[in-house]
Amino acid sequence: MSSTEPEDNEGEQSFISHLIELRERLLKAVAAVAVVLLCLLPFANKLYGWLALPLVSHLPQGGTMIAIEVISPFLIPLKFAFFVALVLAMPVVLYQLWAFVAPGLYKHEKRLSVPILISAVVLFYIGCAFAYFLVLPAVAKFTTSFAPAGVTVSPDIGKYLDFTLLLFLAFGVCFEIPVVLLILVIVGVVTPTQLAQGRRYAIVGAFVIAAFLTPPDALSMLMLAIPMCLLYELGILGARLLIRPQTQDRSDSAGA
Repeated sequence: MSSTEPEDNEGEQSFISHLIELRERLLKAVAAVAVVLLCLLPFANKLYGWLALPLVSHLPQGGTMIAIEVISPFLIPLKFAFFVALVLAMPVVLYQLWAFVAPGLYKHEKRLSVPILISAVVLFYIGCAFAYFLVLPAVAKFTTSFAPAGVTVSPDIGKYLDFTLLLFLAFGVCFEIPVVLLILVIVGVVTPTQLAQGRRYAIVGAFVIAAFLTPPDALSMLMLAIPMCLLYELGILGARLLIRPQTQDRSDSAGA
């Protein structure tokens, strides 16, 4: 019998055990989302009412939203409740992901991964809140104020949900800029100095991205582009603060 057969068997068993653990982690993540969704289902219509409030408050006197599809009054609030459940359960989902990959990380990688994951979740929440409390009212005011005479503004609840979800995802992802920059610095793709030197290109890129993701008005574009530029500066500051401890650790280990 070849000596490599036990090693192959051990490798196969290790692979299977990893698959089993991955399945368990995924099941726990799905269960967390399902539990939150079940808790939110009785409030699905109220949640959608809160979502529609920035638009409804800017509709003309007596204006209302409409449901074009037959099943929309039931399906659209349920769809939004699932999105809210996914966002609220995201810390549990990310923890399951971290718990799966953590055994293969070095000590310093574990030390950095936890703050990065927490920062990513918090920044995504801040981006969604920024979109809801500041951007949606501005967009609603802009779109309803330019309706031609004789046109009744009655947005479809499904189209509005698609638009707001896209807006939430756009702002949530764009607010992850500091985390992305920190990861790029950690893996050695760029340095804080290079990030600072590329500031002008980042500003141009922020305005280009904002022009594509926001409605065609200057206010909405500025409300996304300016925070992106500020978050880019925050990422540079965080990267510089991160590099100093790493440099100090290397010097201490070299002296030892």
